[in-house]
Amino acid sequence: MRDAVRVLVVEDEALIASFVEDALSDGGFETCSVHSGEAALSTFRDGREGCRVLLTDVNLGAGITGWELARRIREITPGFPVVYMTSASAPDWKSQGVDGSVLIEKPFAPAQLAAAVSQLLAAGV
Repeated sequence: MRDAVRVLVVEDEALIASFVEDALSDGGFETCSVHSGEAALSTFRDGREGCRVLLTDVNLGAGITGWELARRIREITPGFPVVYMTSASAPDWKSQGVDGSVLIEKPFAPAQLAAAVSQLLAAGV
């Protein structure tokens, strides 16, 4: 049996982060959660967690946005799989999101998260 794929979850709201972690775990994924774009970038650059997918909220409070975080990660690792979560910023996805990314609008069902991650991995994005 192969190891579960590890997902870097970036969500500044603790309750939503917990919901996302549980949903991904139920879908067979492992998570590494952080609460800011800066912490996510540091975790990604460090590489200790071995994350293979980025699942980020777009609006992360102060600091860099999910849009900017994904662009910076793609500068380091082109083609890295990205899933965005948002409620208010969905219309900006076409202009702000990285190529080949997936957007999930809040509120969403737990199964949508695992499905989006699986879709990206299957597509080899």
